[in-house]
Amino acid sequence: MESATGICTTGHELRAQLRRGRRFLREAASLHGTAVAATGTSVLSGPAVLGANDGRFARIDELYRGMVADYEACGCHVHVGMPDRETGVAVLNHLRPWLPALLALSANSPFDHGRDTGYGSWRMVQQSRFPGSGVPPYFADLAAYDDEVARLVDCGALVDEAMSFWLVRLPSRLPTIEFRVADTALTVDEAVLQALLSRALVRRALADLAQGLAAPRLSGQVAAAAVWTAARDGLDGSAVHPALAQQVPVERVVAALLEHVRPALEDTGDLEFVREGVRRLLRDGTGARRQRHALAAGLPALLTMLTGEA
Repeated sequence: MESATGICTTGHELRAQLRRGRRFLREAASLHGTAVAATGTSVLSGPAVLGANDGRFARIDELYRGMVADYEACGCHVHVGMPDRETGVAVLNHLRPWLPALLALSANSPFDHGRDTGYGSWRMVQQSRFPGSGVPPYFADLAAYDDEVARLVDCGALVDEAMSFWLVRLPSRLPTIEFRVADTALTVDEAVLQALLSRALVRRALADLAQGLAAPRLSGQVAAAAVWTAARDGLDGSAVHPALAQQVPVERVVAALLEHVRPALEDTGDLEFVREGVRRLLRDGTGARRQRHALAAGLPALLTMLTGEA
């Protein structure tokens, strides 16, 4: 199931649309005797996922086979408007170091088909199985980006050029840059937090580009290690610092992220909301930690939390 908002310019507008959307989904699900759970992976085992009979999704089933047969994951995607795709590629390069921090803040998929995976974001582990997943490479320009996507299609790793598994990408049909890193948010405010941080990262990237500042060259292997660490620990352990390329306490990486985007958040009036949202996550835990805490009181308590959060 997918749900989308319209174009929003403020956090208040986005929050209102998300609340309406979640209310609509809950009401629609209740008509069929089901409920919508705000989590990134399936907590309980259920019937097998049915494959598509024809069209693009049938080609996806044929290409990835068992990888999609048990793939049940939900993410929180954020689109930020771009003036053009060439600018989008330049912005993408500046975003690369900060994607693992966004994942750590969003971790909300600790369970999978009845078991505790030990990870904060099992969804990211599932997604990492697909070819060309993770933090995208550094691209010299738009032509290099398009060539890389075309090569993956030619290699048989992607169904078509509209598909890629990178954690941030340029959609083929929308004038945006698309963040695909975060788990489905447990609450509306956590989804808004992801959106505001994503927009702030884009605004900071545009400001750096206007000053002629080059994007940092983060190693692909270090980026993969940072994503894996964020998926494993969320906010409950260490993180890979994007500048130092070594493990540090996760609070240090979160602080670096907030300092990096502080000017952009000040410009849009979102600094206090974001600071408070991050403080709350560091104090109370990500969705993954809160899911585990709820389960300690029994499965009904966990399911009530997941289906009742706003």
